[in-house]
Amino acid sequence: MVLCPAMLSTPIRQSRLPRGFGLLGALAIALACLHWPATAHAQTWTLTKAQRQAYLHYYAPIVFKRANANDGDHGRDWITNFNFDQDNDFSNNKRNWKNIHAYVDASRTGPSSYESWRIRPTLYTSLIEFMDGGKNLVLIYHIYHALDKNAAGNYQLHDWERVEMLIKNVAGSPGSGESVAHAVVTQHKRNVIRQQGSSQLNFMETSTGKHLMIWQAEWSDKLAAAHGQELRFVVDPYSWIAGRMAGSDAELDVNNDSGRKNVHYVFVPQGSAGAVSAFNAKVLTYATADQLASRYDNGKTVSWPNVKRISYELQDLADILPTHWQYGGYQTHWLTAAQQDFLLESPIFNESGLAEVGTGMQRFYAKTRDIENEDDREGYIAKKWFYGTYELNADASDWGGGGSGVFHDNAWASSVVDSRGQTRASASGYTGSPSAYWWQHDYFVHSGQLDSTEGVEAGFWLPGQWYLPSNGGFDGRWVQLFDDP
Repeated sequence: MVLCPAMLSTPIRQSRLPRGFGLLGALAIALACLHWPATAHAQTWTLTKAQRQAYLHYYAPIVFKRANANDGDHGRDWITNFNFDQDNDFSNNKRNWKNIHAYVDASRTGPSSYESWRIRPTLYTSLIEFMDGGKNLVLIYHIYHALDKNAAGNYQLHDWERVEMLIKNVAGSPGSGESVAHAVVTQHKRNVIRQQGSSQLNFMETSTGKHLMIWQAEWSDKLAAAHGQELRFVVDPYSWIAGRMAGSDAELDVNNDSGRKNVHYVFVPQGSAGAVSAFNAKVLTYATADQLASRYDNGKTVSWPNVKRISYELQDLADILPTHWQYGGYQTHWLTAAQQDFLLESPIFNESGLAEVGTGMQRFYAKTRDIENEDDREGYIAKKWFYGTYELNADASDWGGGGSGVFHDNAWASSVVDSRGQTRASASGYTGSPSAYWWQHDYFVHSGQLDSTEGVEAGFWLPGQWYLPSNGGFDGRWVQLFDDP
């Protein structure tokens, strides 16, 4: 019997080929071959760990941020990390972050009880590498804030905003001819896309990176339009911004919102020396906190020289995933609601190569534990973008156009086919997974085209054992690439 690449690269599971499958089984294989991209494994090389790190640094976004930092709220709009207070407990992050102004004030006078805090502005990342007519990457950057304020005026423990890019035609190290096919940003529950060639997809390019320019709202809900940490694409080209740096007003035009928006911070990837140099970005420490804290209200326009420029580091989504695990001490950080079951074929390894979570069926808990009992949101492992099952919007308004979640529900139930005729279960081969569990390497790649059909998105499920190095793949959602500081 002649086997197509789908069968050569995928183990023959009982659920895929039952005993005595005969003619019907052969027909199923033939149908699978029809849907398998002919060039999916035309090349089977993979990037090195150093190259993966390099891509994440190279395309890391520049985050221009508006602040709500007057009246004693200085420092609240800093990007930070999950363990900024160094107590290894996420449940009190919101409560402690409310005292960030005291951290700043104490730093002005010398040693204090806050001196052990390490704010370390951080974007949590993952890189997904797969073959499909060549080498392609999905890059995900999650911008972490320890406190948010929703439209009802309530404080929330975590803020979940992310930037995602699809990179195509990867040939080696970054800057070797690859291109950004599209980028997606979180605008509250909406996922707003801009494709290659759009005048609203703008990058700052240096010798060390090509950085998507993003504007982010402040933590408060004071303004009726952009608010609550939401992300927007910067419509102005970098050349225009650079020409105003000497002393003009720090304002930017952003997508789907009239009028220029104030800028009080710029957060710059520390792994791109060119970007750090261009903005003269500083490292945020206890010693530099006072000088790097904005004290301006979101309605206040300042000049570019008065904008605080701060470097940020990259860490891994996979640093946080073990804290959700049923045997990983989840009780400190998460509640048992919103459980997620995963069939893991690969362990979650730490930076030293030691397994933190083993293989087999594993349960994770995603609901936020808030010591002040004010928040009930969920962590990374429950987010639709973690599986690629979010719904795209092109021109979402400030208050409308949000995703309904139907596509994610259909993906979980494996009840709708992708653009290549595959369901989640048929692509993975785990026919027992619908409405029961996620296969660890389930991931839906958006084509970038919009589909207005309810519960359907244009794109495809990554097929079979796409994630194996022998198939040119790498599923970085579960891998810790960056050493912990």
